[in-house]
Amino acid sequence: MIASWQQKGSHPDAPRGGAASGGRLRSLLTLRLTLLLTLLLPALVLPAPAVGQSTDALLTDEENTVRVVQECGPSVVAIQITVEGVQVHPLLQPREQEGGGSGFIVDEAGRIVTNFHVVQPTLSEEALANGVIELLPQASITVSFLGDPDREYPVRVRGANPDFDLALLEFEDPGAAPSVDPLRLGDSGEVLPGQKAIAIGTPFGLHSSVTTGIVSAIERERPGLVGLEIPFIQTDAAINPGNSGGPLLDSDGQVIGVNNAILAPGGRGGFIGVGFAVPSNLLRESMEELVAGGLSGVAAAVAEIPDRPRLGLTAGFSVEDYPPGLRDELGLPEHGLVVTEVSMGGPADQAGIEPATEGVTLAGQLFPVGGDIITEVEGEPLRRIIELQRVILDREAGDTVELTVWRDGRERRVEVTLEVVAP
Repeated sequence: MIASWQQKGSHPDAPRGGAASGGRLRSLLTLRLTLLLTLLLPALVLPAPAVGQSTDALLTDEENTVRVVQECGPSVVAIQITVEGVQVHPLLQPREQEGGGSGFIVDEAGRIVTNFHVVQPTLSEEALANGVIELLPQASITVSFLGDPDREYPVRVRGANPDFDLALLEFEDPGAAPSVDPLRLGDSGEVLPGQKAIAIGTPFGLHSSVTTGIVSAIERERPGLVGLEIPFIQTDAAINPGNSGGPLLDSDGQVIGVNNAILAPGGRGGFIGVGFAVPSNLLRESMEELVAGGLSGVAAAVAEIPDRPRLGLTAGFSVEDYPPGLRDELGLPEHGLVVTEVSMGGPADQAGIEPATEGVTLAGQLFPVGGDIITEVEGEPLRRIIELQRVILDREAGDTVELTVWRDGRERRVEVTLEVVAP
């Protein structure tokens, strides 16, 4: 993830100011520097760009980028987070954590979308474990706008969906916030590799920085914040620490994604040409619950798992995780979830579902084989574990779920009655 963080603190015994004997030398140097700057200043001062500067000399693509930035930039915010530290020694000042990210106005009520990981450090872990959003007493969240970057507005977290690393903020005093138009959500299902992508955010604290590139790939499935797979949009528009939560825009100024993470091999923190954004359709899908408030999604149900009905199985792999050559050799179906564990006596066990019993090692990776593969739930194809989890979380104990199960080249339909079983 790419929120930016730093710690501040000082020791009371740190060395202070110089000796009095150096005062005359500093005064002489200051006088000479002043005279030098007086001579050079006329050559160094550059005219400021005029407001509403003409775009007549720009190329068509440049004009498009400028238009999108002018229209959308005012709706993008910089997010500042502060978490005061605890004093661990009488002679040491408490260390203060500061973080940053980006966000954008998403609706007429002035609410702000960002990444959950941007604001997560300000929230009580104990409350989150119980499915509740609660700001730490020593924490604060503020936002600022491009038009007045030095003015900060206090906000609070209204709702969060850790599954997709999304959070919704609202102003503590909505009447004090500037009135700006919300950004339009595009249809990420229509996004094509090769199309233009524009990112606006606050990398390294640089307010409303703009980068451009293309959509490098779509549905690039990678684990999100809580380990669930997200079909990210991949882009080569430069994304750096502090860009988290900002919009990824198309050439029409519509949000096609929420900038989220970068690929940084070897722990390097800078951008190397591979960035990821949460598709806008996942944001649209999550908005109702985000506006309703509180924690939502599969992650929100974690606290309730001991009391939630379960299938009583673990599906540790997707068929699509297997190399194509291995899939062909084993004759696997085109999609599905590979069952790797089954709880003895649980619902899946009673329904006759069996886990993989063997494994094949390829390029150092072990791939389970020899068991059942769940290809559909309630007649809908399964490609990701989250698709199965969502169905189960909407059900109660005693409900029946129909699964299509593949084994040894044959499919069968199995009805599983959900029960509350130990995780």
